Amino acid sequence: MFWSCRQSIFAEMKKKFAQVESAAEEPRVLCIIQDTTNSKTVNERVTLNLPASTPLKRLFEDVASKVGYVNGTFDLMWGNGDNVTDTTPIDQKSDKTILDAGFEPGKKNFLHLTDKDGEQPHVMPEESSTTDDSVQDRFIGPLPREGSAGCTNDYVSQSYSYSSVLSKSETGYVGLVNQAMTCYLNSLLQTLFMTPEFRNALYKWEFEESEEDPVTSIPYQLQRLFVLLQTSKKRAIETTDVTRSFGWDSSEAWQQHDVQELCRVMFDALEQKWKQTEQADLINQLYQGKLKDYVRCLECGYEGWRIDTYLDIPLVIRPYGSSQAFASVEEALHAFIQPEILDGPNQYFCERCKKKCDARKGLRFLHFPYLLTLQLKRFDFDYTTMHRIKLNDRMTFPEELDMSVFIDVEDEKSPQTESCTDSGAENEGSCHSDQMSNDFSNDDGVDEGICLESNSAAERISKAGSEKSSLLYELFSVMVHSGSAAGGHYYACIKSFSDDQWYSFNDQHVSKITQEDIKKTYGGSSGSRGYYSSAFASSTNAYMLIYRLKDPMRNAKFLEAHEYPEHIKQLVQKERELEEQEKRQREIERNTCKIKLFCMHPAKQIMMENKLEVHKDRTLKEAVEIAYKLMDLEEAVPLDCCRLVKYDEFHDYLERSYEGEEDTPMGLLLGGVKSTYMFDLLLETRRPDQIFQCYKPGEVMVKVHVVDLKTESVASPISVRAYLNQTVSEFKQLISKATHLPADTMRVVLERCYNDLRLLNVSSKTLKAEGFFRSNKVFIESSESLDHHVAYTDSHLWKLLDRHANTIRLYVSLPEQSPGSQFRRAVYLKSSGDSGNLDEACERVKGPVGNMKSVEAILEESTEKLKSLSLQQQQEGDNGDSSKSTEASDFENIESPLNEIDSSASAENRELENQIQISDPENLQSEERSDSDVNNDRSTSSVDSDILSSSHSSDTLCNVDNAPLPLANGLDSHSITSSRRSKANQGKKETWDTAEEDSGTDSEYDESGKSRGEAQYMYFKSEPYTTDEGSGEGQKWLMVHVDKRITLSAFKQHLEPFVGVPSSHFKVFRVYASNQEFESVRLNETLSSFSDDNKITIRLGRALKKGEYRVKVYQLLVNEPEPCKFLLDAVFAKGMTVRQSKEELLPQLREQCGLDLTIDRFRLRKKTWKNPGTVFLDYHIYEEDINISSNWEVFLEILEGVEKMKSMSQLAVLSRRWRPSEMKLDSFQEVVLESSSVEELKEKLSEISGIPLENIEFAKGRGTFPCDISILEIHQDLDWNPKVSTLNVWPLYICDDGAVIFYRDKTEELMELTDEQRNELMKKESSRLQKTGHRVTYSPRKEKALKIYLDGAPNKDLTQD
Repeated sequence: MFWSCRQSIFAEMKKKFAQVESAAEEPRVLCIIQDTTNSKTVNERVTLNLPASTPLKRLFEDVASKVGYVNGTFDLMWGNGDNVTDTTPIDQKSDKTILDAGFEPGKKNFLHLTDKDGEQPHVMPEESSTTDDSVQDRFIGPLPREGSAGCTNDYVSQSYSYSSVLSKSETGYVGLVNQAMTCYLNSLLQTLFMTPEFRNALYKWEFEESEEDPVTSIPYQLQRLFVLLQTSKKRAIETTDVTRSFGWDSSEAWQQHDVQELCRVMFDALEQKWKQTEQADLINQLYQGKLKDYVRCLECGYEGWRIDTYLDIPLVIRPYGSSQAFASVEEALHAFIQPEILDGPNQYFCERCKKKCDARKGLRFLHFPYLLTLQLKRFDFDYTTMHRIKLNDRMTFPEELDMSVFIDVEDEKSPQTESCTDSGAENEGSCHSDQMSNDFSNDDGVDEGICLESNSAAERISKAGSEKSSLLYELFSVMVHSGSAAGGHYYACIKSFSDDQWYSFNDQHVSKITQEDIKKTYGGSSGSRGYYSSAFASSTNAYMLIYRLKDPMRNAKFLEAHEYPEHIKQLVQKERELEEQEKRQREIERNTCKIKLFCMHPAKQIMMENKLEVHKDRTLKEAVEIAYKLMDLEEAVPLDCCRLVKYDEFHDYLERSYEGEEDTPMGLLLGGVKSTYMFDLLLETRRPDQIFQCYKPGEVMVKVHVVDLKTESVASPISVRAYLNQTVSEFKQLISKATHLPADTMRVVLERCYNDLRLLNVSSKTLKAEGFFRSNKVFIESSESLDHHVAYTDSHLWKLLDRHANTIRLYVSLPEQSPGSQFRRAVYLKSSGDSGNLDEACERVKGPVGNMKSVEAILEESTEKLKSLSLQQQQEGDNGDSSKSTEASDFENIESPLNEIDSSASAENRELENQIQISDPENLQSEERSDSDVNNDRSTSSVDSDILSSSHSSDTLCNVDNAPLPLANGLDSHSITSSRRSKANQGKKETWDTAEEDSGTDSEYDESGKSRGEAQYMYFKSEPYTTDEGSGEGQKWLMVHVDKRITLSAFKQHLEPFVGVPSSHFKVFRVYASNQEFESVRLNETLSSFSDDNKITIRLGRALKKGEYRVKVYQLLVNEPEPCKFLLDAVFAKGMTVRQSKEELLPQLREQCGLDLTIDRFRLRKKTWKNPGTVFLDYHIYEEDINISSNWEVFLEILEGVEKMKSMSQLAVLSRRWRPSEMKLDSFQEVVLESSSVEELKEKLSEISGIPLENIEFAKGRGTFPCDISILEIHQDLDWNPKVSTLNVWPLYICDDGAVIFYRDKTEELMELTDEQRNELMKKESSRLQKTGHRVTYSPRKEKALKIYLDGAPNKDLTQD
């Protein structure tokens, strides 16, 4: 029997294991559900990983549980896969498994949660929600912002409850939205809302719209906010209307302020607004208390005093100078009223004794307010580190606080306190007003305390006695600060007087908390107190406490709805209607499809863009009518000539058309209401005599450009739709039908990307194999010329397309001086050597006085000569020197508009000006700043840009003009740019130039004589251009079409006829989007970094020659607050000596800077940022002894006497004496050493200072010149008297001129400083070092003063920060 029992157990276990094993082997299906029923939840995803055998019923149940909707009130539809075209909802009553229903295991199955029968899903009641919010409910610290990751150490469940978005917290309370940094405002507003006396009084105030604008009325906006907090069904509401009534703009939302400061300013604003109303004294009645500030003479007993009022009591956390904090609020209150003795130098002058006497000074509480506010002063200033700190010390506070022990009844009995009109005469002492956060005392000294309602002394004494016995306060609000002195977050813990339950009001989150959670806000930080633990330590602790007096006679309850005044009832009704209207609007928004809409205007030929907003139930026909009106096509084309098609704007691809679906709802066509769509819509138009083409899914669009080799033109594109599985042969037949060109002789070239022109010569290959994609561009040529038999890369077709792809258009701004006025000094001389005389030259040129040859005529002549040269070189090939000489001679005979040169010009200049071969290494120029360095932001080529912009092409309109356009500028006729570019170039002449194939080298010093390689002919064409911008009368523009592979040198030479001076006498500046200009100086660099429509400015002035560098010269002023002063720009040349450069600087210094110097009165030295370095000696040669580069900077230093630096073996250091007995630093003095010996340094320092050699101590300065350091730190912080014998070893490493050396007399004692002197000196040093930018280790955000503007808007004060 035992054995059989055992067998049955094993069998059962085996069966269970088999079930587990089969379950483990069962495939699982990943379902990702997107809720599209609400704009707020559309970005949220719910993920389910279910066994493949899960029935569809169970799927719906799981989704309902996850998202918080009632099962059966929503539908699920496919969002991807083969079923995406199926717009019917998934059958939730089906018994099918999800595998049988089409779900794919191992893949992501996207589903859309949608409305059922047009109705929004029903939210699951809170009590039936399965989401566990216990973690959220108990969390009272600062919550992570919505949409951001949490930063807590504890694990927080990632399950998401949609019901939390659609309804308010289960607590029944409504949160406030944080605008950006308005958590401090939200905390105070929630506290005031939860104060019955304040809320009820606010409701009783009635707004008179005839007297004030509701937008700027602070009490009215508070009323509205409180009504919404009480009646809204939202989870959180906005506070923008309240802040707008404060006169704040959006920038104020990004300013964090102190909650106590806000409380004071808001109460003051309310008092101003409530003047002469029933609520005029409301703030005083609720929050104002009284205290006496007194000074009592200890000899005669005479007491001077003054009555002050307060709205809150500031309690010190840690006494000044103490490291021990007060343990509790009660202890801090006792310290607040603890008197101090005025004795010694602080004695008080007694009016009765007529002399200075010892006295007792202090504060006495006379009356406490109904609502007692205590501010815990956790923010302090550390004078040691000179920055704000937060005190995170633990300070307990009771739930009930007995204030009777702090009231001074004896003062009420004192005859002196009965009369305060003499307080002005008797108040001789300090009033401690600096300890009080608010001083609302009246100037006339009238006692207006809320407890002094009778003038009878007996009644007042009696009331004081009864008050003392009933001063028990209960805590109901704790405003908590979490963070550091540099910034943080506020939230409020508030006890409801309705149910005595504590709640955490943390912006939009409201949750229940317990008394234990309140105790966590007592504070307390662990670890040693250092710089970081004080300045940046973050802790969560109480900052403001609000208590209410426990008095059954006065403790109010919140008004019930039937008790509301009539105007509040109307306001409640109005806000409800507005909320319902907003809800309806949200419902419309939730069912509105918003998608990008494009349209090529049939008349203007520009691509227009807009956003189409159409209800999901509107039909396609209705959507076309809406789009037609939106694009304003009423006068351009009839409505029946328009249709909407699915469009991909990025690839300029027409995905599909919607034939026969005119009555289909847009929601079905677009796949539901989505926040973003992965496609766009195009409003396509046609002429009345045309018909629309049918676009089927799966087709690819091809733009076909017909090339004419005879006219060298490229026609506008024709749209052809093909399939990727078609062969090249079939594709040619398709194109042949569209273009009526023979397919047998057709050559098809595919432009896949920039400079990738692929000839499709394998007929059997498919388009997919050839690299076709959604949108493609091809060029076809179908002539019977001999060009067919030439290798493709050598063919005329390839060269034409290559030029077409590389030509860009530039706008060139010429100098205001016209070329004609320059001809007498800048005309060119033919290099044949026939100089002639100037008059003959002028006659030959036909200057401005005569009949000067037109630019067009000259360009035509130049073109013919260049073309003849081109043909000649093509026939002869590049045969070394012979071809070069032929080339040169041909170029020499090309006339420019100013074909003459001044006879005084040197042969070298003549040669430079007449050379046009752009690859000539003699034309290379020293680099200063390359455009590719300045702006290398060309992410796509001009061809790529045209491909991307081809979405604007007219071929999408079915009315393409097929007439070929002349290819004048190499800019293809793509897109919407074809018409403007072709018109700009009709009938214009062309010129050519030669350039090295690889001319884009970065080096300007390549003198190795490399072979030039095969020459190419670079395209250049220009024409006058009139700009619409407001340019000066004398300013002229050129529109230039140029091959971007041309070098800057050749480009400048082409511009010479238009500028009127040689290329060496003008500079080229590239203009960027911000109108910033940078000079282009690398002559051998191509224009490849330029793109279409870039602007260029030409400025007259000598351009840099080879071996020249532009140098910025700064003056070194070692003993000035700013030691580095810019003087001028100069040009230094390779091979020049330092003395020669100084000679060239002298006249410039005199003219530009007013410095009249002699050559021996100043020196030049190396500049590394702000640090002075190597002294340059007169005989040093640039590039040989001194490395020089583009944008070089040097220091110019004026000498006081004769130059002491004569040799490179010498070392010049800057010394500065530190005088510890006087706490000051002397000025810098230069010390020139013959070696790196420490002993020599000490000897020199002893010599200039008079300090005995054995008493010299020195230290190397730290950081950037002038190595500033606080005089409070220099004596102990520097590494004094290093144990080394030479300066060039660790830890000094002084190997170059310009090092800073501090030195001192070791026998000199450090000055003794009092605390006051030290603090004063610390402030001065901190200010000085911050101005110079040194040692600033703490830089808090500059705080903006908190203001509330009673007129609703601030006065614009330009002097304010």
